[in-house]
Amino acid sequence: MPPPRTLRPARLSSADLLQLGGSGLRARPLRAVLSALGIAIGIAAMVSVVGIGTSSQAALDRTLAQLGTNMLTVAPGNTMFGEAATLPDDALAMIKRIGPVTSATAVGTVTDTPVYRSDRIPAGETGGLSLQAAQLDLLATVRATINHGTWLNAATARYPAVVLGSAAARRLGDVPTVYIDGRWYRVVGVLDSVPLARELDNAVLIGWDAAKQYLDFDGHATTIYTRCVESQVENVRAVLAATADPESPDEVNVSKPSDALAPKRAANTTYNALLLGLGAVALLVGGIGVANTMVISVLERRAEIGLRRSLGATRGNIRTQFVSESLLLSALGGAGGVLGGFAVTGIYAITRDWPTVVPNRVILGGLAATVVIGAVAGLYPAIRAARLAPTEALAAA
Repeated sequence: MPPPRTLRPARLSSADLLQLGGSGLRARPLRAVLSALGIAIGIAAMVSVVGIGTSSQAALDRTLAQLGTNMLTVAPGNTMFGEAATLPDDALAMIKRIGPVTSATAVGTVTDTPVYRSDRIPAGETGGLSLQAAQLDLLATVRATINHGTWLNAATARYPAVVLGSAAARRLGDVPTVYIDGRWYRVVGVLDSVPLARELDNAVLIGWDAAKQYLDFDGHATTIYTRCVESQVENVRAVLAATADPESPDEVNVSKPSDALAPKRAANTTYNALLLGLGAVALLVGGIGVANTMVISVLERRAEIGLRRSLGATRGNIRTQFVSESLLLSALGGAGGVLGGFAVTGIYAITRDWPTVVPNRVILGGLAATVVIGAVAGLYPAIRAARLAPTEALAAA
């Protein structure tokens, strides 16, 4: 006589689990939507924060690529006694002789010469503007553009005429002339903002010869802008100080304007970390909401649990059912959050004329986080449901 066969409960397939979990959520759609909404808000916050930050950086990199990262600036530092140093008169000419240098130009600060929009303005209200003598090839080297009007030329650079930086134009207003040291100077043009030479935004630019003739400019360059072959930037940077001032290279400061963007990126990273923390808190609250929904679902469905147990469902089947419901609920919230975060990033990027960039790792990380939250949130309710005895569950119903 053959031994008796041991009966084993059939395992539920993935399709069966999906259908079973979905039926549990469809029975209480409003509660499911509200619970998934908490997950969605947390994921959307995290995706949009990282997406906006990444889009901003992509826009910045695009601007740098257009302007070029091969510009170096040379400026006087301090002497060994702590006094302000000056660049030699031939510093610009010497720098132009460096082989990989493709162009070089200079501006010089006209000291103690404030700029006013009118002769009625009190002497102390200068608006923080600087008066700079400029070489005619300044625009080509720093790749600045004219917003309206014209740039200085061989004629206007010798007469009382100025060009305003973008910020200087906003402070002075739409004026045809400005008042400098007892004389009126005609405004012949206004620049757009210069990303790699922000100091020019607050400047009022006058021709080099006119500054010497009318304002006693000493002719010393205070900033030399240099463009060089892209592959030779570091090599040129290494010799610029000694070339500009062979006798005192330690009194010369050499910088790369694009390096100044590093603190901004660091600040953006810190800000993003803060907002990501807030998104994580929202995600935690959403997970608690899912757990609460599943606990209440167990209490309300004891009759169903008792009936399934009496028909042969094992404790493992019950645990799997409720965990699958929790995972499905979290997955719906996660998918909605990813779409919402992508939409927020896209709308914000479009309004700022940025490329829309959402890293794949953020999307995958957000979905992975929802799976973890769903599993953790559904584990206790699932264990609690599995522990209910069939008779107890039916009697309590």
